[in-house]
Amino acid sequence: MAKQKTTPIKITTIAPIDPKVGPAIPFLESLISAGFPSSAENFLEKALDLNELLIDHPAATYFIRVIGDSMINAGINSGDILIVDRSLSVANNKIVIARLNDEFLVKRIKVCENSIMLLPENNRYKPITVTQDMDFEVWGIVTCVIHQV
Repeated sequence: MAKQKTTPIKITTIAPIDPKVGPAIPFLESLISAGFPSSAENFLEKALDLNELLIDHPAATYFIRVIGDSMINAGINSGDILIVDRSLSVANNKIVIARLNDEFLVKRIKVCENSIMLLPENNRYKPITVTQDMDFEVWGIVTCVIHQV
């Protein structure tokens, strides 16, 4: 059987979350129109804490940067930062960070009765079927993607 080509992600740093660190950012509470300009006034309502907004389980959450294009159809681009929660249970169709043998991957997981598949979100790559002889571990569920426009 030919070895399936995987698309590893390169980990430069896994950064833990410290909810007590980081400035609060001014937050304009009113909605903004993405179409025609709105006559509604924007008011500075409160400070926005991104840790509070994006992270449910700080002690179990880390950031990781993605290198590669296997998940572009899921909105994950090379260079994006993922917020990953290790406390969440693995569930069908979630996007996970997994360690497969000696490689780290970001893929959509498909849990079947007798098998696990790691699915790319780019047709250039093939799904990976996890077999019993592979060293496999889920390192967390992706909860948020941060990328610049």
